[in-house]
Amino acid sequence: MVLEKDILSFIESKAEDEFDSYYVYDSQKIRNQCRIFQNISYKNKSIHFASMANISSQFLRIVKEEKVNIFVNSILHLEAAHKVGYRDQEIILTSSALSAKSIIKAESYGVQLNLDSPNQLELWLKLFPKKSVGIRCNIGDNVKPYATRAGYFIGKNSRLGFTKEEINNISDKSKISGLHLYVGTDIFNIDYFINCYKELIDIARDFTNLEYLNFGGGFGVSEDKKKQFDFSEFNTQITQLMNEVSKQINRDIKLIIEPGRIIGCEAGYFVSNVTDVKKRDNKLLVGLNSSTVQFSRPLLYPDSANHPIMIIRDGVQLISDKTVTTTIYGCSTYSRDIFSNNVELPELKIGDIVVFGNAGSYSASSYMQFLGFPKPEEYFI
Repeated sequence: MVLEKDILSFIESKAEDEFDSYYVYDSQKIRNQCRIFQNISYKNKSIHFASMANISSQFLRIVKEEKVNIFVNSILHLEAAHKVGYRDQEIILTSSALSAKSIIKAESYGVQLNLDSPNQLELWLKLFPKKSVGIRCNIGDNVKPYATRAGYFIGKNSRLGFTKEEINNISDKSKISGLHLYVGTDIFNIDYFINCYKELIDIARDFTNLEYLNFGGGFGVSEDKKKQFDFSEFNTQITQLMNEVSKQINRDIKLIIEPGRIIGCEAGYFVSNVTDVKKRDNKLLVGLNSSTVQFSRPLLYPDSANHPIMIIRDGVQLISDKTVTTTIYGCSTYSRDIFSNNVELPELKIGDIVVFGNAGSYSASSYMQFLGFPKPEEYFI
């Protein structure tokens, strides 16, 4: 993977002095991904960025400038969205086990709310008997669920959403304004998406006041760039499907999509500095001036978070066919503070700069204080 000139130049400028680890983002890449979703052909649509992927205020401002709305998972993220100017139903909140306090707070902001269970719906109707609301649906096992990186999101193994039986038992379906579905994460199989969407559409036929179908996100991002999500095919199929639905029920149903990781993943880089090197047999152990609590995808997903690694030495990206088996670790004593294990890299030296790609989503946003390291700065160019 070759770094873009503007990213390389920025890293060079930071390297003139000893630096703490940080994130840097290519703002145009974020904008380009937003525009791909905005260009879906179906007219009555609303695109909502899933803010769990990146809650940085500057990131959200870029997304908002591209006229992409926002999806949030918590009251704190709701308040963060509000601070950058999102209002009312530009914001979707979908969560689980919400307290009465959280439901009242969400309603006071005028957001579009999707509830997760019959108990949550009962609570809503007691609090706001005259107001409609959305629900999250679990379509069951009619489509064989994918076991994605974060587990199951549909089917009997998922804790989330109303089951089909629970949906059938809703006594007053006229109070339901929308149906929400999330099928998994990092999925490339468009047929899987469409087949799941069709199951939700079958459920939707029983809801006379339905305003929207929210199909969530989960669009695949390759860890190694060997495959790309086929947006052209997705656009064709989702547009055809929504046109058919609206025609069948003689009403223009809004399409909602919630892309998350795919919006910023490839735009972001985590930059760190080599501070120690140990040679052990035929292996190199390379220590950085950072910890995986600052860049936590390798910590959370040690078997699947494979971020491309680029090396900068003396202001030039180091590209060499001669490699050595390398483990890159963080500057703590925690045994699992490992960025990359047994990867083939050029032989690193103290002072080299290590850049991890695909770091724009679920990276800075998942920073934790566990080992006592500061939250890295984030820069947008």
